[in-house]
Amino acid sequence: MAEVINMPRLSDTMEEGTVASWLKKVGDKVEEGDILAEIETDKATMEFESFNEGTLLHIGIQEGETAKVDTLLAIIGDEGEDISSYLNGSAEVEKSDAAPEAKEEEAKDISDVDFDSKQELPEGVIVVTMPRLSDTMEEGTVAAWLKKVGDEVEEGDILAEIETDKATMEFESFQAGTLLHIGLNEGESAKVDSLLAIIGPKGTDVSNVAKNFKAEGGEAKKDAPKVEAKKEAPKAEPKKVEVKKETPKVSTSTSTSGRIFASPLAKKMAEEKGVNLAQVKGSGENGRIVKKDIENFTPSAQGASVGKFVPTGQEDFDEVPNSNMRKAIAKNLAKSKFTAPHYYLNVEFDMENAIAFRMQYNSIPDTKISYNDMIVKACALALKQHPQVNSQWFDDRMQLNNHVHIGVAVAVPDGLLVPVVKFANEQSLTQIGGAVKELAGKARNKKLGLDEMEGSTFTISNLGMFGIDSFTSIINQPNSAILSVGNIVEKPVVKGGQIVVGNTMKLCLACDHRTVDGATGAQFLQTLKGYIENPVTMLVS
Repeated sequence: MAEVINMPRLSDTMEEGTVASWLKKVGDKVEEGDILAEIETDKATMEFESFNEGTLLHIGIQEGETAKVDTLLAIIGDEGEDISSYLNGSAEVEKSDAAPEAKEEEAKDISDVDFDSKQELPEGVIVVTMPRLSDTMEEGTVAAWLKKVGDEVEEGDILAEIETDKATMEFESFQAGTLLHIGLNEGESAKVDSLLAIIGPKGTDVSNVAKNFKAEGGEAKKDAPKVEAKKEAPKAEPKKVEVKKETPKVSTSTSTSGRIFASPLAKKMAEEKGVNLAQVKGSGENGRIVKKDIENFTPSAQGASVGKFVPTGQEDFDEVPNSNMRKAIAKNLAKSKFTAPHYYLNVEFDMENAIAFRMQYNSIPDTKISYNDMIVKACALALKQHPQVNSQWFDDRMQLNNHVHIGVAVAVPDGLLVPVVKFANEQSLTQIGGAVKELAGKARNKKLGLDEMEGSTFTISNLGMFGIDSFTSIINQPNSAILSVGNIVEKPVVKGGQIVVGNTMKLCLACDHRTVDGATGAQFLQTLKGYIENPVTMLVS
């Protein structure tokens, strides 16, 4: 008897899935455990294996197509078996009943498109929508297109770079064909599932497809404020707005539409060096800014080109569109600050033993740890003894985590990322040092994977390396606490009734009062103090 296979729920937040590729085709023999297809979820692309044996008789969702969980995915049965009753809906297949209705409704939505009698897309045409590249992503911005209309696209080619609320990620094509239409220009933002592009056979007219898709609410929007009614500049380059213009304009690579043309490498170099691309004159084709233009650019050259006139009393400012990351930070931290009742516990630790311990530890060949690595390890061990601080709040319960995943805040140009050192209590100081260094590097290069930013149970924010003595932080929900770490300061201290020179460090623990009472937080800090002021105890815990 035929077995109906529906779109599986491969993650706890998954509502729909996209078939990235089929590893079996109709007519193929399927064994239990064989990989049927690769399914793209809201978090990752995962292999989906068969729990049945037989022949693949029908594929309900083609490669590149998206469908809700429990929609008909495939049918497996005996070779030559009649499955018309399943496809016509007469058999008892409760979970797949919604699929035909949805397809029929979709056909009505584009009824005025001049397709075939079945009102389907032209043969071979695939509509590519804005993907959901993170679990919290609601909209995306096209940072750059790597293909242009008319280009041939192979399966696996990178179509564009999409900026999400967490990072800028490469988006690859799961289809092959010609790029027929681009629905979002560089710098434009749109909601998830809005029209991104259309791929199909070369020469196919898809103007009606794009028109009707946008009519259903897939229109893109621009995040940047409009200045002088011109098209917004791309996200990475601020647009100069002058209240009173008294200086002559300098020739740059900006087009009449306001867009600055520069190679990706030039943009990256400009960002690293703090160069305003609007001040750079491009030497490439059509004034495009290339690598050597950034290398040879000096601010003095800009000033010399202006001439002898020196403006006075001039007011100007830069307008920088809020990136998706910056908007996500604002949303999440505002929610944390105004929903979690914060309170703060301040302590000051003696760092003499910690300084000596680190010096001795780093004397071992090929070994180097930082004070931050020591704090991560000490927190991990203390959290095992105080699970209340390692908890999460839900409306109907409190979750006390037995595992310790520590988030380490890393400053990046667009804001703040929190990669996670998982099972930190089980790792050595050297392992923690290597993990933190690797994750921080990925964060700054926008190469962090989603799994490397999720699951933290406690967070550490360290501004000591910037010379900050003490500060408070906002809790990184769903954590119950965050530790703010300041600088090690040399100062007079009292020891044995004598004033001597000592080294101390101030820390501040921000707690959610719903889960962590004051006494609980204080006890955690006492345990942490024992590890920090006597770090050798971390080696025997």
